[in-house]
Amino acid sequence: MDISAQALLFPFACFLLSCLFVLAATKSRRSPGGTAALPPGPPPLPIIGNILHFGKNPHCSLTELSKTYGPVMSLKLGTVTTVVVSSPEAAKEVLQVHDQVLSGRTSTDPIRSYGHHEVSVAWMPPSPLWRQLRKISVMQLFLSKRLDETKSLRMKKVEDLLKFTSESCERGEAIAIANASFVTSLNIISNALFSIDFACHDSQSSNDYHDTVVRYMEVSGKPNMANFFPALGFLDLQGTRKEIKECVGRLFRVFQGIIDARTAERLSRTKPKDVSSIDLLDYLLDLEKNGGKEINMNVIKHMFLQADTNSGTVEWAMAELLKRRETMATAQTEIEKVLGETPSVQESDISRLSYLQAVVKETLRLHPPSPFLLPRKAESDVKIFDFLVPKDAEVLVNVWAIGRDLSVWDNPMEFEPERFMGREIDVKGTDFELTPFGAGRRICPGMPLALRTAPLVLASLLHGFDWKLENGVVPEDLDMDEAYGITLHKANPLCAIPIKKRLVSASSP
Repeated sequence: MDISAQALLFPFACFLLSCLFVLAATKSRRSPGGTAALPPGPPPLPIIGNILHFGKNPHCSLTELSKTYGPVMSLKLGTVTTVVVSSPEAAKEVLQVHDQVLSGRTSTDPIRSYGHHEVSVAWMPPSPLWRQLRKISVMQLFLSKRLDETKSLRMKKVEDLLKFTSESCERGEAIAIANASFVTSLNIISNALFSIDFACHDSQSSNDYHDTVVRYMEVSGKPNMANFFPALGFLDLQGTRKEIKECVGRLFRVFQGIIDARTAERLSRTKPKDVSSIDLLDYLLDLEKNGGKEINMNVIKHMFLQADTNSGTVEWAMAELLKRRETMATAQTEIEKVLGETPSVQESDISRLSYLQAVVKETLRLHPPSPFLLPRKAESDVKIFDFLVPKDAEVLVNVWAIGRDLSVWDNPMEFEPERFMGREIDVKGTDFELTPFGAGRRICPGMPLALRTAPLVLASLLHGFDWKLENGVVPEDLDMDEAYGITLHKANPLCAIPIKKRLVSASSP
C-alpha cells in the first residue's frame, strides 16, 4: 500500500474507531442485572481512552494508578477493556478462583502479525492443539524424570561457562553477565531440542543471537497503537510488524537449517536411532511423519521460539549482589561452608543452599521476568470481588507491583534475601504474593527447568570467583534501569570482572 492510500484510509479508520469506541464504552458499562460494574479507574478520553495513562513503562505507571484506584482497576485502552489486578488476593481470584474462565489470551499486534498466537503454547487459547503441545513440552522437556536424565548436560554447559569466565579472569576482562548466562541457558535448551549447541562463549554470532532474542521480546511487548486499535494493525504505524518479522525471520532461518539437516540425516539412517538419544526434534518429526494431528513444520518452528528468562534473572541477581557486597559475601560464605573442598557446584547442592535460594526468590520478587505475566482474556463475564470483568476483557496481573507493595512486604524496595529465610513461601504458583511464573492452567511450563538452571549458574559464578564492576564504577552508581517488554531486563547490560579466588576445575563434572 502506497503513502497516498494510507493517507486516505487513516481518517476513515479514525472515524470508524471513534464509532467503535462509543459502542464499546457503552457496552462495557452494562452489567448483567445491574448487579456489578466495572472496577474503578481513571476517566477515559474520547477515542484513545486511557492510553496516555499506560505510559512507556506500564508496569510502573499502572502501579502508581493502583495506589489511587485500588488493587482491581479498569482502563479503556483504545477499543480494549483492560482490568489490572495488583494485590495477592486479587491475583488469586484471577489465577486460581476464576482460572478457567480467565484462561484465554490476548496477544500483542507483533505477535499476531506472524501468526504466533495461533500455534504457541504461551499465546494460543486453550484448545486440543494447545493441550497437545503443552503435554509434549512437559513430557519431553520439563518433567522431573526428564530433567533428572539431562542433569549431566546442564552440568557440562555450566562447566563451559566457568571455563570462559576463568579465561576472562586471566585476561582481566569483564564479561557481559546476561550474554554469558544466555549462552549457557540457550545451549541447555538447544541440546534438549536439537542435540546441538546453538552458541559459544566469546563469539560475535552468539552475541548477535542474544541481541535478536532480546529485541524480539522488547518489540513483542512494548506499547503499540495497534494493540489498542487492532483494526489499525495493517498500517504498521510504528514499524513493529516489520521489525518483529525481521527478528523472527532470522531465528526461523536458523531453525529451518537445523530441521533440514536432521531430515536429511534421518533419510540416510540405516538403523533406528538409540532411544536415549532421541531429542524433541526427532519426536516432533516422528509425529509429523506418522500423521500427528496439526503437527507440521510451521508448528515445530513456532514451538522452538521460546522466551529466555534465565539470563535476565542471573543478571539481575548479580547486579543486586554487586550493589550489596555484604549480601554477596553471605551467599559465598554459605556456598563455601556447604561445599567444602568440592571444586564445583552440583544441582544436588542447591537444596542445601538456603540463602542462595533466598537470593533467587528476592531477585524474582523485585525483578519478575514478565512484569504482567502474559495477558489473560475473559471467556465470559466474571466477577472479581464485587466488580465485573466483561467477556473479552484483557486481564493483567501486575506481579511487579505486588512484589513492591508496602502492605505485603517490609522495606519492599530493598534487596533483602533474609526476608525469605525460615519463611515457607515459594514461586510455584501457590503463594500469590510471589508468582513470577504465574499459576493455574497458564503457569509457565518451563518453570521446573528455570528453577534448576538459574540457581546453579548463579551459585557456580559465586563459588569460583569474586567480582568487581568494570571501569572503576562504584556499587552505589550501578545503573539499575529496566527495559520494558514481554520480559523485563536491564536497559544497560551488566559487565563485571571476575577475580579468581580459588582454583576452578573446568573439567569437573
